[in-house]
Amino acid sequence: MVSLPNPGLNDALDSQEQTGALLPGRQHVALDSKDQQAAGSHDYYEEHMARLTAEGEAVDYSRQLTVAQEQLAEYAAQKEEDAAGYLQQAQSLERLLTSWLKSNDNSPARAQLQAASHDLCQKLAEEAGEAKNFAAQQKADVERAKRTSSQADLAPMQDEEDVKRPREENGHAQEASTAMSQEEEEDTDSQPTASTSGSNNFLERAKYIPLRLQLEERRLLRLLEAALSVSEYTDKVDVLSWKSKTSRIHAQIKDICAILSGLVVAQDYKKGQQLVRDRNFQDNAEFFQNCFEAGRRFKIMNPDKMRSEYGKLVYLLMDSSDDHVQNLLEFKCVRPLRTVYTLLEECNGLAVLQDPLVEAATAEIVAGERFKRLLRGRPRPEIQRDIRRKEKAREALVQRYSSNRLPEESLLQCLYSISDNNSFLLFNRDPVDRMIAYLQHYFQPNQVEQGFSLGISGGFEGARLTHNHQRQYNYALQSLTLWREISHDMFKLWCLAETDLLSESNSYRLTNTGQGLNRVQQAPGVSRAMHNILYKCQKQIGHWVGSSVIHLGDHNVPNALMFIDKYTQVPRILNPVVLVVDALPDLCKDAQVRAYVDSAFGSVEQCRQAKLLQHLVKSILADFFKHAFDGGGADNFFDAGSCIDGRLTSAWNWSSKIEKKPYYNIFKMAGFVGFDGRF
Repeated sequence: MVSLPNPGLNDALDSQEQTGALLPGRQHVALDSKDQQAAGSHDYYEEHMARLTAEGEAVDYSRQLTVAQEQLAEYAAQKEEDAAGYLQQAQSLERLLTSWLKSNDNSPARAQLQAASHDLCQKLAEEAGEAKNFAAQQKADVERAKRTSSQADLAPMQDEEDVKRPREENGHAQEASTAMSQEEEEDTDSQPTASTSGSNNFLERAKYIPLRLQLEERRLLRLLEAALSVSEYTDKVDVLSWKSKTSRIHAQIKDICAILSGLVVAQDYKKGQQLVRDRNFQDNAEFFQNCFEAGRRFKIMNPDKMRSEYGKLVYLLMDSSDDHVQNLLEFKCVRPLRTVYTLLEECNGLAVLQDPLVEAATAEIVAGERFKRLLRGRPRPEIQRDIRRKEKAREALVQRYSSNRLPEESLLQCLYSISDNNSFLLFNRDPVDRMIAYLQHYFQPNQVEQGFSLGISGGFEGARLTHNHQRQYNYALQSLTLWREISHDMFKLWCLAETDLLSESNSYRLTNTGQGLNRVQQAPGVSRAMHNILYKCQKQIGHWVGSSVIHLGDHNVPNALMFIDKYTQVPRILNPVVLVVDALPDLCKDAQVRAYVDSAFGSVEQCRQAKLLQHLVKSILADFFKHAFDGGGADNFFDAGSCIDGRLTSAWNWSSKIEKKPYYNIFKMAGFVGFDGRF
């Protein structure tokens, strides 16, 4: 059956004047060309955009106030703790003085000393009481502000007309709400420990593990990458020069259709000719959905790939989900991701995920020069034995569960996809585990080694926070633990991020955030998951140092795409540090390198190689744990500081100054090339 041409789409594509573009979603209804109506429409659009800007600024200011209140409460709690400690010391001193005075004859001097110590204890008790009351008041103010904010619902109204209009309730929106409700029902009592990966529930993990691309899908991926690499979609659409919303939608339609047409022409020239002539995009809906879904799936499994193309893809799909654009295209460009869970569910093979052999069949086997220290000298026969065990487990699963409904190829594809996820965790989560191990091995919270204190002071060496050694140790440990859990759940967070970004009921607004023009959009799914992760970390660690504000949908993290992009940087920052520390023993075996290290970092006390290496390693790690978590990276506490987002901002700031560090030459000799990876 041949689809009939879409007159509205033809008129929109044939129109040359953007200001006279057809209103999307209406057939043959052109904009009135009278000057008076055009001016009125332009004024209305400017007024509408000004209102959206004012509302966005109000939300940002309210969040800044919340951050300031939480930081003041944190300061008050710290002062309360310090005052209580000083009071305990004064009371102990008073008891010692009283005991000493009782053992000697009374004299005026001793009486004055006893009175002075008693007076000091009283004053400190008063100060401690005031600090306690002040901290309680600030904590109550923060809780009251949170309740008021939630009741007032300061987030943008869901029914307002924005740059991208919310759609009415439909099947896709119901799917998004179902995904969100599943997220709410997740268990929040699991502990974020290093042993959790071995006992993971594969049934739950498989819901967020994308399927590995097959040969035909890789061909579509190359086609999509080529089309996006030459596209300038965001450069044309995301600008503030549009005189009306209709003009912007007109540009969106023309560029989306150009990309879609190019994909079909490159894939099948005859079909492409017919599409360009008839403009029946609906006939190729499945092809377009396959292309876009393959690109999204590939990016999740390979964060270092499609560094510039993925942003264009997501923003194009965001605009394609607008109701006006969909009415003209007559199909949806977005479809759900194909995951291990969905494939096994279709083939009635979910039982395979509950088989104990899955862990052995998908385990990541660490081998190679890169990880020789991690292997601790494991012999090659032992590694080969692990490989054979993995192959036998995979063969056993295939023999046990393959059937007519679940072919061997599909089952192997699922197992390979889970293995890809384990490989992802090895390169993205394990560096965080290594840094936590370094912190706990080389430093103690209650013991300060001379020259290796982790204490920082605000205003000194770029720090914005003031922490003593113990507090900074706990702050760094908490931040790394949080990053570890985020990296562990990155696939899940990424799937939720795409759900938020591509939801038809979730609008965005174009705003200058201070870092260029960005699409500011709320991310309820990611926000809920992040609060669950934060709760797990706080429950495991206990006392929390710093603010617990999570930036999402503001000028710091405009949308879920920026959130994902930000936290995929964690392994890029930590991996080079881990590799350099691991390479130092072999590096210092060279006599000339050891002579340089001795002259630059050694001393009389570090005359032996073991002590010299330990001194160098602790110097590097102490600088990292101090200044990668010092609250720096911005000129205010809202953009940096101790909030959840600010912790990573500080690490970025530290990595940007690596060239100025005294140990930078050691990094270069160990093979360091940069923190940003390869494009």
